[in-house]
Amino acid sequence: MEEGEKSPLLPLDAGGQEPPAPTSCLGSKSQEGWAWGAGLGGSGAPSRLSLPLGSRCLQGLIFLCNFLSSLLGLLALAAGLWGLAVKSSLGSSWGGPLPADPMLGLVLGGLAVSAVSLAGCLGALCESACLLRCFSGGLLAFLVLEALAGALVAALWGPLQDGLERALRVAITRYQDDPDLRFLMDQVQLGLQCCGAASYQDWQQNLYFNCSAPGIQACSLPASCCLDPRQGGASVNQQCGLGALRLAEAAARARVHVQGCGAPLGRWLRGAVRAAGGAAIAAALAQGAELLAAAHLLWVLGGRQAAPGSCRPRARALSAPASR
Repeated sequence: MEEGEKSPLLPLDAGGQEPPAPTSCLGSKSQEGWAWGAGLGGSGAPSRLSLPLGSRCLQGLIFLCNFLSSLLGLLALAAGLWGLAVKSSLGSSWGGPLPADPMLGLVLGGLAVSAVSLAGCLGALCESACLLRCFSGGLLAFLVLEALAGALVAALWGPLQDGLERALRVAITRYQDDPDLRFLMDQVQLGLQCCGAASYQDWQQNLYFNCSAPGIQACSLPASCCLDPRQGGASVNQQCGLGALRLAEAAARARVHVQGCGAPLGRWLRGAVRAAGGAAIAAALAQGAELLAAAHLLWVLGGRQAAPGSCRPRARALSAPASR
């Protein structure tokens, strides 16, 4: 070998050119984590420089957590789409504004969670700094939204408690018009064993249950107000509250719940908010831990990149001075 020449670490192919650098699972060429055995006295097969043990553990933990989160997000997305399809919300408003439906929030939330979790999965699996940065940005957005939601609940907690009975009266008035309100009102009355807002007589405000209404439901109550809606049968007897509003309170107690739902709902809501606050704090701590793990993995990967801060690292030629 003549003086001044360099001996390449990468073996030359038949045409005298260096072989292409191996590609990662996302297709970007990177030579930093690869060493060819032929130039180092090996057999010529590529071997990837592995991460440290602690970083590999964090990599696997990020992948596992985000894989489970993506499954939950896809499940919420499927449930929301199913709910919209069942209620024909999509078909009735096709080409118009988005439907004001609680299922739409479930769809958007499931889509956001599954997208961010998928970015975390692929970023950890393929060691992609770009996807890990997207994942970290999504986690930061979730943390900010959770903090804003907590502050909003804390600021509106007093007016929310004061407006419970008013909200229940609105649900009573629109009971037959809105299927979501009807479902929520039935679940509240069945779960808390109550009827109406302040008392069972609040159902007089409903146009169909009012005693002056012309229909068969006049002076009646929904089946969710009954002491035994099934009355020993396999299905709910929708006529169990028939004529209950005509009865005096003492006689009505034998058939329906006469206590209003305002006070029991307030007590239940206070307990539910405490439980939801604890769950939100636990979720925020888990997201913070994932954010720190992703930041550490990004720092480790940054040491193996030729151009730190770019989403696609540039290939770096490996050469060594020739020996005489």
